Amino acid sequence: MQSTQTRSQKAKATPKMSNRGVTVPVKSKQAKAEDRPVGGSSISAQERERFVAQAAYFRAEKRGFAPGYELQDWIEAEAEVLRLIGGA
Repeated sequence: MQSTQTRSQKAKATPKMSNRGVTVPVKSKQAKAEDRPVGGSSISAQERERFVAQAAYFRAEKRGFAPGYELQDWIEAEAEVLRLIGGA
C-alpha cells in the first residue's frame, strides 16, 4: 500500500537540517565535577591540576630533572598552588 502523505507533509514530519555534518557540543545544565570550582576558589579542578602539573615541571627543571623526586615535586606543587589560590 502506498503512503498517502504528500511531500510537504513529509517535510514537516522530518525537518531539514541546514548544518548537516557539523557537530556542535551541547553543554548540560549541570557541569561535570572536574569543571566545577573547587575549595571555594574560582578555578575548576581541571585548571588546578594543570597549574599543579606546570609547577611540578618547573620544580623538576630547577633540580635538573634528577629522577626519584617526581612525587615530592607534585606534592610541593599542589601545596604551592593551593596556597596561591587560597584553597589552604
